[in-house]
Amino acid sequence: MANFKLFGGTDPSDVARPDAVAVIGLGRFGRALALELMAHGTDVLGIDIDEAVVQSLNGKLTHVVAADVRSEDAMRQLSVDEFDHVVVSIASNLESSILATSLMLQFEIKELWAKAVSEAHRAILEQLGVPHIIFPEHDMGRRVAHMVRGSLEDYILIDEDFAIAKTTPHQKILGRPLGEIDVRTLHGVSITAVKRLNEKWQPATPQTVLGAEDIILVSGPARAAEGFKRLR
Repeated sequence: MANFKLFGGTDPSDVARPDAVAVIGLGRFGRALALELMAHGTDVLGIDIDEAVVQSLNGKLTHVVAADVRSEDAMRQLSVDEFDHVVVSIASNLESSILATSLMLQFEIKELWAKAVSEAHRAILEQLGVPHIIFPEHDMGRRVAHMVRGSLEDYILIDEDFAIAKTTPHQKILGRPLGEIDVRTLHGVSITAVKRLNEKWQPATPQTVLGAEDIILVSGPARAAEGFKRLR
């Protein structure tokens, strides 16, 4: 007897292809993630214990299922163990998140992502050995903090000490080819792309000459990338 209630489609195992994604937990983050994946042509199996949440996504995902995500039998019946890509995005119940994540590790999912809702939660996921941990509130807070300071239009921390910043060029590097300035040697960052007014993004080259109204992407150590606009 099935341990789940299926909405949309007939057999979730049909979705378990190499490029498909199972999203476990369909709260605000999981829902947004699943819908974005669908918008880009990726098949999605969405799973949540709340039947009302699942019904609200009926017809919007390839398959959407109401099931107890802590149940190994239910997850195997849904062929979650056959997916290469799984995201555990449960936020409301720490125990369910940990148990579901443990199941995915037991299934040896090739690409496993899990959402953390606190530092303690993240520490537990790290101890379990989850390869990819998402901490959206924490990461967005850090991102916005850099933007609030006024020097950056956007900021993405790639690793603990490497970032990409979207900003305008400092006056010291205007009007000369980038190859003549040697930005990496002088300032420890690389200018990777430039967007001129009313034009599309283009790769930056040694021949690129920047203007005051250009927008640039700067990559390098976090402090250097963040501080590049405020050069003295």
